Amino acid sequence: MHKKDKYLGYIYIAPWLAGFCILTLYPFLVSFIYSFTEYDMFHIRFTGFKNYINIFTTDTAFAGSLAKTLLYTAISVPLKLCMALFVAIMLNRLKCLKGIYYTIFYLPSILGSSVGLAILWKYIFKKDGLLNMLLTTVNLSGPNWLGDPNLVLYVMMLLPLWQMGAPMVLFLAALKNVPADIMEAARIDGARPFQIFKNITLPMISPIIFFNIIMQTIEIIQLFTPAYLITKGGPMKQTYLYSLYLYDTAFRDMRIGYASSLSWILFIIIITFTLMFFALSKKWVFYGDES
Repeated sequence: MHKKDKYLGYIYIAPWLAGFCILTLYPFLVSFIYSFTEYDMFHIRFTGFKNYINIFTTDTAFAGSLAKTLLYTAISVPLKLCMALFVAIMLNRLKCLKGIYYTIFYLPSILGSSVGLAILWKYIFKKDGLLNMLLTTVNLSGPNWLGDPNLVLYVMMLLPLWQMGAPMVLFLAALKNVPADIMEAARIDGARPFQIFKNITLPMISPIIFFNIIMQTIEIIQLFTPAYLITKGGPMKQTYLYSLYLYDTAFRDMRIGYASSLSWILFIIIITFTLMFFALSKKWVFYGDES
């Protein structure tokens, strides 16, 4: 009976295992092999560490796209999480119509980094877009938001900020689990709202903050669709993010081996950030069984 149950379980997870092996594990392993080759979809030649050496010694596009991506991530992630936490705190205080407000704030996240959302963003911020049309109604002349090299990257940073529904929901769940009696005791003792937030709320939701930091960093550092559809990496490559450079290398230049090396470097960067976050978390993340 137990053997039958075990085999039945394998049958149930077989579709997932097949999908994982074919669509995830196999490409993952093959890309590692390709990263040591010169491959253009028709010819393949083993070149050892040549791709990696060229990336770090002669490839200026690599350094530029990586710098833009790290700057984009370093600003977007804190802004997005601060906005998500602020909205979660506001929603947690609602007494009525909670479901409607939850839906309104979460709806942009359902769209994710979709093509439609990127096109909408482009329509709003282009030279003759919706924002500048609204500014003209009050006799103001708006800049070329997507054409100015000094502005375009920061305009692009607003898109992830608007899609803060997923971390907001997690923050909201964490806030609801903060014991009300502890907060009430602090109020009776004379603690001010900011002191309660700093000394009680933040430590008790720190595991969710930590989780959101990791997930949002991984998501934004791989961002592709907005940069591709809104600006094509321009102007003057100010939005030429790493994922866009990787895409151009693989599918425009047909340098699959070189692109595989770039993808593995990105994988190592993400792993490094994740391990760094875990190491730093010991100093500020507190769990329920800790004093």
